[in-house]
Amino acid sequence: MGQQLVPHYHQRSGNGPPNWAKITVTVKTMTISDRKTLLLLSICAFVLLGAVAASAQEVFSDANADYTFTLPDDKWRMTIKPSPTSPNVEYVYGDRTKGHLEIRKLDIGKNELIGELIHGSEESKLQFMRGYVAGKEENFAGKLRGMVYNFEFLKDGRAMSGRFYYLRSGDTAVYSLRFTGQKASLLSIQNQTDSIARTFALK
Repeated sequence: MGQQLVPHYHQRSGNGPPNWAKITVTVKTMTISDRKTLLLLSICAFVLLGAVAASAQEVFSDANADYTFTLPDDKWRMTIKPSPTSPNVEYVYGDRTKGHLEIRKLDIGKNELIGELIHGSEESKLQFMRGYVAGKEENFAGKLRGMVYNFEFLKDGRAMSGRFYYLRSGDTAVYSLRFTGQKASLLSIQNQTDSIARTFALK
């Protein structure tokens, strides 16, 4: 579109009757070219934000581990690296109290349910934690399917929580992604722990 003329009236000063002078104000409206430019700039900004978000992600892959997963935030730092004798890996989110991840491979009976594993050998170990309180269980689905087990406990007088993901990778194998941390901190990064578990997969 071109320019649009919008009339505006102004009263002249003086003692006589009102004498209105017409003043023409030019208002520029957005042209089709302007709109295309604005749209292009918006697309560029969106792509740039996506690139920044992607650069913050890190894919874990190691020759000594038969699994991979994606870390959604560069605050996750590896503290234990897999070795030829142990495929276990550990990460912390800033520091151990804010978020700690351990990954373990567990054996399970061919016809055994994950819930039976949780309430059997797994819960029997957790019960020795100081102030242990069992929480709810959730079904979970990502690249692998399984269950999530939530619980609370005390450590050094602090309220802590655990969120353990049990992901079945075969008839007789389950991977346990064990997240622990201060209760409020772990809750604040639950979207990240869920994301890590959803992207967990075998090579």
